[in-house]
Amino acid sequence: MLERLFKLKEHHTDVKTEVLAGITTFLTMAYIIFVNPSMLATTGMDQGAVFVATCLAAAIGCMIMGFYANYPIALAPGMGLNAFFAFTVVGQMGYSWQVALGAVFLSGVCFFALSVFKIREWIINSIPLSLRGGIAAGIGLFLGFIALQNAGIIVGDPATLVTLGDMTSWSAIMASIGFALIVALYYRNVTGSVMIGILAISVISLIAGKVEMNGVFSMPPSVAPTLLQLDIAGALEVGMISIIFSFLFVDLFDTSGTLVAVAQKGDLLDKNGKFPRLGRALMADSMASMAGAGLGTSTTTSYVESTAGISVGGRTGLTAVVVGILFLGCLFLSPLAAVVPAYATAPALIFIAVLMTHSMFQINWDDLTEAAPVVIAAVSMPLSYSITTGIAFGFISYTAIKLLSGRAKDLNSALIVLSLLFTVKLVMFN
Repeated sequence: MLERLFKLKEHHTDVKTEVLAGITTFLTMAYIIFVNPSMLATTGMDQGAVFVATCLAAAIGCMIMGFYANYPIALAPGMGLNAFFAFTVVGQMGYSWQVALGAVFLSGVCFFALSVFKIREWIINSIPLSLRGGIAAGIGLFLGFIALQNAGIIVGDPATLVTLGDMTSWSAIMASIGFALIVALYYRNVTGSVMIGILAISVISLIAGKVEMNGVFSMPPSVAPTLLQLDIAGALEVGMISIIFSFLFVDLFDTSGTLVAVAQKGDLLDKNGKFPRLGRALMADSMASMAGAGLGTSTTTSYVESTAGISVGGRTGLTAVVVGILFLGCLFLSPLAAVVPAYATAPALIFIAVLMTHSMFQINWDDLTEAAPVVIAAVSMPLSYSITTGIAFGFISYTAIKLLSGRAKDLNSALIVLSLLFTVKLVMFN
């Protein structure tokens, strides 16, 4: 049956290898079951329900990717997208989490339509590589800023807006140790380094009496507080258009980047250098986002951590299915997830910030018309506490600088239209 479903022999793999690959991928991305509920709970969402929604959305996404697209790509609620959901759309802009879920659902519908009508390539090719790198780096810096706040390392200040917190506090010390541990383990190629770091700080805090534990296993909490609570009508108002676009935009490039990384790592391209079943992979991603919004979590997307499983031999959808099964098993670990404090997940966010800022390497720093908009986009995200604002500033500055520098030939119609739309949004609907 497995051979018929996943064509194992055709992909030069076997069940044992695929299972091992699935376990490896799961260990590298399982931190999301601790980080996502903690982050979305800041919006007023029920943390237990979000925990269940996170596990179910990841499982559903992995199953669709495995059975429908037959790729060893795992999915789960995306980092950066959950921060945008919690801290920008709800926290800064003041929308309810129900409306934010509606925007996630609609972005999934748009992604599905783009995949069906094959418009994705046109959009991606319209956005300069440097600007893509700047946006990814900006999201990373935004995550890092949030993490430093959660750890108490950066605090508010009426004179300077932010300042250094108490570095002798338990949260600051534990977050610093956790970050150093994660980086060291990652450097030593230890599988699951991020999750090990989170659990290590949680265990130390438990021993020190800073947190309390009420068991490890239990029946899953009720998902009812978030199930089908999305407000699609509220997400259709004019002011939400840029938010839906931001969810779509970030998910689009997250997925595209992951597919490229997976193809390169697993040698999955066909003889013509094309990604076979690309449409199915993209539709799996979009369907997972729609399902996740219905369950009660931010955008579900493909994880680049899937390359960890591919590195040990995963080549088919069976790898993704194994990851999905493991996420279902995590439903019974809700007491363990409840023990993890914010300062234990902060090191994971800072580490992810480091990985995301790596995208800056592809920028031509000798060409200021390319470098300047990138810096503006990246810096404005954490300082404005808004991914949408960073994307808008990046597009507008890129277009304006190219026009004033006599480099209009570097622009295309999509860039110009998006820049104008972002300008209107900032002036009239900010």
